[in-house]
Amino acid sequence: MRAFLAEGGFETHCDAWLSGHDPEFSRRLAERGWVGMTWPKRYGGQERSQLERYAVLEELLAAGAPVAAHWIADRQTGPLLLHYGTEAQRQEFLPAMARGECFFGIGMSEPDAGSDLASVRTTARRVEGGWLLNGTKVWTSHAHRSHFMITLVRTSALGEDRHQGLSQLVVDLRGPGVSVRPIELLTGEPHFNEVVFQDALVPEERLVGAEGDGWRQVTSELAYERSGPERFLSTFPLLVETVRELGPDPGEAGARALGALYGRLSALRGLSMDVARRLEAGEAPNLEAALVKDLGTRFEREVVETARLLVPPDSAGEAFQRLYRQAVAHAPGFTLRGGTNEILRGIVARGLGR
Repeated sequence: MRAFLAEGGFETHCDAWLSGHDPEFSRRLAERGWVGMTWPKRYGGQERSQLERYAVLEELLAAGAPVAAHWIADRQTGPLLLHYGTEAQRQEFLPAMARGECFFGIGMSEPDAGSDLASVRTTARRVEGGWLLNGTKVWTSHAHRSHFMITLVRTSALGEDRHQGLSQLVVDLRGPGVSVRPIELLTGEPHFNEVVFQDALVPEERLVGAEGDGWRQVTSELAYERSGPERFLSTFPLLVETVRELGPDPGEAGARALGALYGRLSALRGLSMDVARRLEAGEAPNLEAALVKDLGTRFEREVVETARLLVPPDSAGEAFQRLYRQAVAHAPGFTLRGGTNEILRGIVARGLGR
């Protein structure tokens, strides 16, 4: 992996797992068996362990490689289909994902709902041949570049228990009745999107799992989304460049600050790897995944602040300045995507109170 990355062909970026969209790079990784690594070979995978996959992810993130195109499909859509999808769905989507040719988005968040997934209003009504979909999703990463989206919808009327009556559908983002509207970041990048469904027909065979079982399915999916090394390595390239700028003698204050960051990074890595082991064992470590995401994204922002204090950006080298600007521009999203810190702390508090 390191020899492959040393060949170059890309510019190191902060937050590259979400902003570095390069389909050709994804295909190059897939050719070497580094996409869908843990999946069965009959679906294009390599049947490698979660920890082997973890090692590959760390190297990619540390290098700031442009892995965003395939990231969501590899991280959570594939495992979701392996657990809950039909054999026809697995055969249709998994081999194409493993080749780096089929990209997915996440259709969870909605306007006015924040991180409260149970308040989903997008509806799917049974009609002849499938489901008629109406509603809006927002903050959907790379929907304008992806082929499909796993979408959380309400398939029965809202009752006293908001978690009941939810289902997941595979939606063709280029199909009739589906409109994708890019939302630009402060940097001008068209990363997030609003996706609007107006009588969009979704075939019956695109239902994932059991009708009405969407809440259980989506919460198991979130363990994959929240626990990986991307939750604390988004600004790692900036940390590396900070060390380079300070040189072999960072001074007492620099050594103390860098040592504190390294200690926290090591602890986060250990917790994240433990979640990977538990996922491989078939467990659902939702509480631990929430901890990784909460602590990890706060760590990422602290890397940015420490870099600013230790290395005056205006007097630093070009590489530092570029990575610092990227990190500052993307930092507001760290503690929002995948669930706000307040929501995650609620999950942890409830889990510890049992």
